[in-house]
Amino acid sequence: MANTYSQINIHCVFAVKGRENIITQNFRDDLHKYMSGVLKNDNVFPLAVGGWKDHVHVFFELLPNLKISDIIRNLKSVSSKWINDNHFVLSKFQWQEGYGAFSYSRSQRNDVINYIINQEEHHRGKTFREEYLEMLKKFEVEFKDEYVFDFYE
Repeated sequence: MANTYSQINIHCVFAVKGRENIITQNFRDDLHKYMSGVLKNDNVFPLAVGGWKDHVHVFFELLPNLKISDIIRNLKSVSSKWINDNHFVLSKFQWQEGYGAFSYSRSQRNDVINYIINQEEHHRGKTFREEYLEMLKKFEVEFKDEYVFDFYE
């Protein structure tokens, strides 16, 4: 696209189906690296990929000709297959339906990257439910409880 310039930074969050704590330390880092590679293969520039036992955060630059929904649908599909093919979990691995997507300015990028990189420390004091609902409120996203991720805490 000639003469098209953009700076679109998107932070997406999605959870394991059933909110099970099955993204364990033995493959978590490899999963995040794999997801970064999937994004790169889709012509998406990953800024940070991280998460905890039951969810993942991905932060990336979005080109104006791509759709967030397509990117996340493919990322979830390919990463689920990778987890299942490698038998990292005992049962069939699946992501929950849906995701949260939030936009940030260039000046906020380092803060978001550091937030994602430090998920383990962050979740010592806050559950994923608290974290996710806080994001929705911070961004003034209207939501109905029945359509938010299934939380089992």
